[in-house]
Amino acid sequence: MSLFGGLALAVGTLLAGVVLGFLIARSRRTRARRRPVGPTVAELLHRIVQSAHNGIAVLNQFGDVVMHNPRAEELGLVRNNQADERARKAAEVVAATGEPVEIDLAPLESKGRQPAAVLAEVRMLGDKFTVVDAADTSEAVRLEATRRDFVANVSHELKTPVGALALLAEAVQDGADDPDEVRRFSGKILRESTRLGTLVTELIALSRLQGAERLPEMHSVEVDAVVTEALGRVELTAESADINVTADEPSGLLVDGDRTLLVTALSNLLENAVAYSPAGSPVSISRRLVGGYAEIAVTDRGIGIAEDVQKRVFERFYRVDKARSRATGGTGLGLAIVKHVAANHGGEVRLWSEPGVGSTFTLRIPGHRVNGQQLPVRQAMPAGETTELADRNVGQLRADHGGAT
Repeated sequence: MSLFGGLALAVGTLLAGVVLGFLIARSRRTRARRRPVGPTVAELLHRIVQSAHNGIAVLNQFGDVVMHNPRAEELGLVRNNQADERARKAAEVVAATGEPVEIDLAPLESKGRQPAAVLAEVRMLGDKFTVVDAADTSEAVRLEATRRDFVANVSHELKTPVGALALLAEAVQDGADDPDEVRRFSGKILRESTRLGTLVTELIALSRLQGAERLPEMHSVEVDAVVTEALGRVELTAESADINVTADEPSGLLVDGDRTLLVTALSNLLENAVAYSPAGSPVSISRRLVGGYAEIAVTDRGIGIAEDVQKRVFERFYRVDKARSRATGGTGLGLAIVKHVAANHGGEVRLWSEPGVGSTFTLRIPGHRVNGQQLPVRQAMPAGETTELADRNVGQLRADHGGAT
């Protein structure tokens, strides 16, 4: 080959390399521009599985766990990278039949904060893989148990006064010739019928409040007016029980809500305080504004409530002292109604109590707002004085307990 021919070949090879390199670089840039920004679909699916509320575990044909999320361990579906034996057996059945299977994976032993009820479904994924999808059903089980208890309690509570009325009616018939006996039994009939009517009324009220949803229509309500009306409702009961009910000075506080419901809730707190207080002891009410919430505290010097049952007092039909509640005609629904009224208003009810010292129930309702802004308190007392009056209750309880009753 001549020198010229070799030079031409070298130049041609160089040019071809340059062109090929340019084309490869342009192809790479084009692919880079077409590549989507962010995670791939596979990465997103992995994130979904890892953050799922349900426990998910994928098993191979031998029952080994090939993938699972953290929730599967929390629900007990997977322990030490091994699937629950019940899930493994169900996976074998699914692999043989191809049909989904539901299994109960509730913990066999109660350990710490494990869910009380776990329900899972096992399905085929193909290629001899199965997936176990487990959900925590503890809340649904608890609600069902609560519903059954409620039905049983309602049946019992209604049967008691109805049975008493039937017996008393027979007694009146038998003693028709004795005016004194007729008057005595008719008085008992009146008391039982009143108690039955109260029970039905409170059951209806509780059923309306049960959803614990905020009220659709909120109106500006004066806390002082609620306190005054509630005091009026319990005045005769308190006088009959020789209980002195006192209240602090008007606060001028306003809340958004339903006045009738708020009066009912506060009346229930006052009636409980009177019913569970010894004759001659005081019951007090205080009002204050704390963190945007109007607080109405009812304090008594009664029998008090043990710490281990304080959460239960807001359950329907639960009674701290069943004998006393029966004697006063209580239905066991009063505090449940208070709890739901507070929840419907976006608030809560708090309890402080010590056996033998007394109790303080505090109804907390969001203060009145206009366009999202807290309004100033109308004719409010100085903050220091209002706080002092409210805070004095618990301290006074302890002081009274240490001194004369």
